[in-house]
Amino acid sequence: MANKSRNIELTQVTQWEDSKATRVEDYLAAEEPLEMRAGRYSLGVTLRTPGDDEELVAGFLLSEGIISQREDLVALRMPTDTALEKNLVRVILDPSVRLATNYAARRFSAGSACGVCGKASIAQLRRRGLRSPIAASLFDPEMLCRFPPKLRETQAVFVRTGGLHAAALFAPTGELLVVREDIGRHNAVDKAIGWALLGGRVPLSGHVLLVSGRGGFEIVQKSIAAGIPLLASVSAPSSLAVKLARELGLTLVGFLRGRRFVIYAGEERIALSASEPAEVS
Repeated sequence: MANKSRNIELTQVTQWEDSKATRVEDYLAAEEPLEMRAGRYSLGVTLRTPGDDEELVAGFLLSEGIISQREDLVALRMPTDTALEKNLVRVILDPSVRLATNYAARRFSAGSACGVCGKASIAQLRRRGLRSPIAASLFDPEMLCRFPPKLRETQAVFVRTGGLHAAALFAPTGELLVVREDIGRHNAVDKAIGWALLGGRVPLSGHVLLVSGRGGFEIVQKSIAAGIPLLASVSAPSSLAVKLARELGLTLVGFLRGRRFVIYAGEERIALSASEPAEVS
């Protein structure tokens, strides 16, 4: 596994407070490129916070449609300490994965804030044939409200740097399974999904994905690719995210804070009280 000591860097800064300037040390969330290659093909380059790189790559391959199951991924050769290989992962795929056919459409370079750069259109994503998550899942609103505090308690790197996004997977029982942090929100999601894929847990039927930032389009498509029925965020979703969630049957919850949240799609999976129907405003 990648060296987690690389996820934080120490620097000197000038702090101004109450008319006084002081030279102090400060922690920064690390950001480095990571290239993924399969044979002669570059599958993509992402800017990420080093750590959990195997999970990041595995989650990326699944959520971007390069692989569709754990068996498609034969091996990962992680970065070495040499200058040329420091941020390069070599991916070995099953021969049944036909990169030559799909490579040009899928390849992209992603910044830490953009997980969908280079997508030709939403229509291309629809052509992937993503299936709607299993509809039978039903979630207790009270249980959902307990998730954000659990996430905050485990954000170790965020506490030190203030500069990372987080993604957490919760079991159908409400148990927190895994939290992953990264400077890119889509990378944090890929790390969490990759953890599940490498552990044989995908599809994640009945599970909840909670993200610390907004619920964007790229997060919605990654959730659907992993079979997650409910995606929740502490902030707002984008219009494109809502449209995709409604079209592909994902339950999308935003502004999950305290004892309040907003359901943007898939209300049927939330166990709302039958005696208290939603008010029309």
